[in-house]
Amino acid sequence: MIICAGNNETFDFATPMGVGLIESAMNLSRLCLFDKPEFLLFVGTAGSYGEHELFEIVESKTASNIELAFLNSDAYTPLDNVVSTNTTDIKDIIVNSSNYISTNEELCKKFLKLGIGIENMEFFSVLKIAQEFDIPAGGVFCITNYTNKDAHEDFLKNHERAKKLLKEHVLRRIKELTKK
Repeated sequence: MIICAGNNETFDFATPMGVGLIESAMNLSRLCLFDKPEFLLFVGTAGSYGEHELFEIVESKTASNIELAFLNSDAYTPLDNVVSTNTTDIKDIIVNSSNYISTNEELCKKFLKLGIGIENMEFFSVLKIAQEFDIPAGGVFCITNYTNKDAHEDFLKNHERAKKLLKEHVLRRIKELTKK
């Protein structure tokens, strides 16, 4: 099953689950309880902490939930804040999820030092729910912006093109897989 966030980030081949960590977790849990999918593929846009270029397509099976305060040792969590459905030896790009969009370019460089490359608001909750229901899952993302003071404006400017590129990528991958 292919899922996406919703609101202005929808695709005709994906089921919307909600924006942010809470909406996506609630709606995906409900879906899994009543009609458990065999596989979950989340499709969405993401911001880059600096190593990934605009409109680059990134695939991952690993997510974190690290808030900016953690980066300066201003907060801690007793919860497991990294989840992965990756069963290979291939190192994943870690996707950080928060209900906030990062705009502090200097602070975001600390994410890179932790091995975290991009951010998307929903992916951590998608993987946590997939883990809870023992469902293989992954994500495909297109970079719309860098995490800096212009993040929101760049996201708005690049969003439609990123959605088009994501759609082309996912449909091409589906076609490749159905030929095998």
